[in-house]
Amino acid sequence: MPAYTPPLRDMQFVLHEVLNVTEELKALPAHADIDAETINAVIEEGGKFAAEVIFPLNIGGDEEGCTLDRTTHEVATPSGFKEAYARYVEGGWAALSCDPQYGGQGLPLVVNQCVYEMLNSANQAWTMYPGLSHGAYEALAAHGTDAQKKTYLPKLTSGEWTGTMCLTEPQCGTDLGLLRTKAEPQPDGTYKLTGNKIFISAGEHDMAENIIHLVLARLPDAPKGSKGISLFACPKFNVNADGTLGGRNPIYCGGLEHKMGIHGNATAQIVIDGATGTLVGQPHKGLAAMFVMMNAARLGVGNQSLGLTEVAFQNALAYAKDRTQMRSLSGPKARDKEADPIIVHPDVRRMLLTAKAYAEGARALQIFCTMLLDKEHHHPDEKVRKDSGELVALLTPIVKAFITDNGHIATHACMQVFGGHGFIKEWGMEQFTRDNRINMIYEGTNTIQSLDLLGRKVLGNNGASLRKFGKLVAQLVEEEGVNEKMSEFITPIAVLGEQFTKFTTEIGFKGSQNPDEVGAAAVDYLRVAGHFVFGYLFARMAQVALREIAAGNTDPFYVAKLQTARFYFAKLFPETATLMRTARAGAKVLMDADAALG
Repeated sequence: MPAYTPPLRDMQFVLHEVLNVTEELKALPAHADIDAETINAVIEEGGKFAAEVIFPLNIGGDEEGCTLDRTTHEVATPSGFKEAYARYVEGGWAALSCDPQYGGQGLPLVVNQCVYEMLNSANQAWTMYPGLSHGAYEALAAHGTDAQKKTYLPKLTSGEWTGTMCLTEPQCGTDLGLLRTKAEPQPDGTYKLTGNKIFISAGEHDMAENIIHLVLARLPDAPKGSKGISLFACPKFNVNADGTLGGRNPIYCGGLEHKMGIHGNATAQIVIDGATGTLVGQPHKGLAAMFVMMNAARLGVGNQSLGLTEVAFQNALAYAKDRTQMRSLSGPKARDKEADPIIVHPDVRRMLLTAKAYAEGARALQIFCTMLLDKEHHHPDEKVRKDSGELVALLTPIVKAFITDNGHIATHACMQVFGGHGFIKEWGMEQFTRDNRINMIYEGTNTIQSLDLLGRKVLGNNGASLRKFGKLVAQLVEEEGVNEKMSEFITPIAVLGEQFTKFTTEIGFKGSQNPDEVGAAAVDYLRVAGHFVFGYLFARMAQVALREIAAGNTDPFYVAKLQTARFYFAKLFPETATLMRTARAGAKVLMDADAALG
């Protein structure tokens, strides 16, 4: 059976020693009184809930899955899920970072992110039920009417109700311009929605008394394509004027998808048969409203893979220390045993360190991004809000794609550490691998994220956002450029920074001549960008570790951090050279391949 220990020490290191979040929060009136002790206490309790309440349900939930009653269209979640969710609501976890005016605790998003990392490590399938509600909350808070906010936000805040986003249809996935769900205006100002949606995570369940579906649909006068999409709030149960639940709305589960992973989450086929909904935002402007939820979900999906990378690493490390196989190539290390523990073998260490580096880099990036979100939402200086939002927009596709791709690499590596036992269900490793695989697909495939990064976030504003991040890197390089002890961390990012500028210009020029060049280079480009960002954050982490060691701190945590950073720069970061070369190979070898693909 797998085990899980919340990585509180590393979280606290990133929060307080690297990013100094409490100092950052002092500039935000909404969070000026938050101190390190409060943050640490919350994440410690969150870790206990994750490890003690929902982690024990993970393997059983995967085995049992969800069950649909086709007569009532009700879905039963795996044993223990409903009871765990009741404890989650009772503990106030759903309200953690929500606005106090709706009953929230008003804590920073950066705290909520840390708690959700641990929940994802413990049980990704379970965590998706409350996780999607945060996106619905954000979309309604940003674009909902006063009546919608009054009706839905207090219940989403408390966790009594959950939320979904209903986008995908059988004939359209990412290309939402093809969707066909209809919305007919009614005399009372509501709309009757008709259509079919698929792949709706947490689309039906027994954990909350109501589910608020955010549904994309077309009005009768809608123009074709994505410019004709509107967004509607469509509850499972209609809500009376006094806030009580009314009759069942005809939006229901017609079937459950049979999936490779996340079996404990109900991925539903949703039938909308004249259901009553209310318009969110402006007519034909639904994508703008929905993107609030989608961007939150993309950051959340990166967090899912961070959680799985961490728990997979922990279990692989424990196994490698215990499992004995063969002798070390450099001579016996455990002379009292017939063989050495496999952790002495170089390639086992490579796999373990890969997972550890990708977990620690992802954690730093997630906390960095959510701190930017807190500043975007609450900083009194408009320029700081704007700059923070622009950086988050740049980094969001990197969070979603780079971290989930790395999660795929890491969970496979950790399963490999177990050898044949990794392929056996009882150890839990194959489930981490299966569960992570969806993270590279949903909320926009990683190719879509790559196109978004290169085409929209970089070339779309002539590299302005990228240059803002580049200034952060340049500042660190200038600060530590003469420090010999930092050179092994500073030199690689300084060199890549110069190469990346030329690389971006070259791809942009080729793309202006032939748009397929952008499509051919985008995936490699995002991965280079991901390493550039990770490299910056690992350099900052190494900077702190070196300072602590120089000051006489003997905590082995700092030595471990330096060793992980050295491994990252020596064994993982150099991938950028290959990626830039393959990206420069261009589109021709792909597009002039009709015979090969015939």
